[in-house]
Amino acid sequence: MTLAERLSAALGQPRGELLTGDLNGDATMPAEGWRAAAVLIAITDRPEPGVLLTERTESLRTHAGQIAFPGGAIDPGDADAPAAALREAWEEIALPPAATSVVATLDPYHTVTGFAVTPVLAVVPPDLPLVPAPGEVAAIFEVPLAFLLDPAHLATGSRWHDGRERHYYELVFGGRRIWGATAAMIVNLSRRLTWH
Repeated sequence: MTLAERLSAALGQPRGELLTGDLNGDATMPAEGWRAAAVLIAITDRPEPGVLLTERTESLRTHAGQIAFPGGAIDPGDADAPAAALREAWEEIALPPAATSVVATLDPYHTVTGFAVTPVLAVVPPDLPLVPAPGEVAAIFEVPLAFLLDPAHLATGSRWHDGRERHYYELVFGGRRIWGATAAMIVNLSRRLTWH
């Protein structure tokens, strides 16, 4: 059975409540409506699969220095969320769309910045010659899938945002802090994926 087949077979009904968005699931829809976005949860096809993540540069206007999946807004020319996620992964880390096998689109997540983000689960070959986009991506790294799915590595935190206390999940791997929307989408994946 291929890794893509294993992942597809392991996806099921959520065990526990899924996280729907920032601000404890109560992110307010912008007046102009949610802006559609997609991210790629790229799983490397190796005996111990890993998940590709990026560290954003410190010079970015929003989410500077944060850990994120490759992704961004869905453009008018994108056929759907998977097409957008693949385009963004190519632009951000030079991940070839032809080398990517899409497994499924997952549950949308709403951010306080006004995006409705669709995570796209996919499998990629290991050790591709990925290249960070200058000015956007400071680093590309891989975290073992088993580490991300293990609830023992999850912690919770809170901070104030626009006069409201926001609760969030976070994980630390290799000195890097994964939190906010990225951690929430990892939590949702862990609640849908039965993985051994």
